[in-house]
Amino acid sequence: MRSVLITGANRGIGLALARQYATEGARIFACCRDPDGADKLRELTASSGGRLQMVQLDVADERSIASLKSTVGDQPIDILINNAGISGLSADRIEAAGYIATMRVNALAPMLVAQTLRENLTNSTEKKLVAITSIMGSISTAGGGKYAYRASKAALNNGMRGLSRDWARDGILVALLNPGWVQTEMVSGQTAYISAEECARGLIQQIAALTPATSGVFQDYRGVRIRW
Repeated sequence: MRSVLITGANRGIGLALARQYATEGARIFACCRDPDGADKLRELTASSGGRLQMVQLDVADERSIASLKSTVGDQPIDILINNAGISGLSADRIEAAGYIATMRVNALAPMLVAQTLRENLTNSTEKKLVAITSIMGSISTAGGGKYAYRASKAALNNGMRGLSRDWARDGILVALLNPGWVQTEMVSGQTAYISAEECARGLIQQIAALTPATSGVFQDYRGVRIRW
């Protein structure tokens, strides 16, 4: 049975990914910061026939990330999806505490989660590490504003690109995927292009199609390459 671990699985894209992988019959570790408040994820867990396990994980807390290994144990993880993120606590101001917090959640946490579960990936069949990034991390197309968010996604891209090279010797493939402008709580009140469900379908297709040739390539949920 394919095993999938998803961070930020309580809502939006993460929840849609968990729902679609559950439909495919995968075993899922669905991670979220507050399981008690994750009503939709609890409903999905109840209907999954025991295939979905909710896991408490605060990606901003190194101790919580370290404890993830104890929860997963030696279970191989075929697909590890770093989806949890924040829109940027310092939106259009350069404010130290919010900037650093945004970098910690969006750029550092995915690297720490990957490092913590590297052995689980290596021992799996598919060995796929996924980072849900953003076109706003593209330096060549960068606009103004959202400084912390843009910087965090650019840092995430750089880190995951490095892992795609260093971990290739273990057969690990790395996907850097921009989900597009999705209607989630992060963009509440704005007109988005696609639903979380449509985005999840596209992301799953790109993850399935991931090969050594596309490992470390920056692309969107349709497979379109994005300039760095």
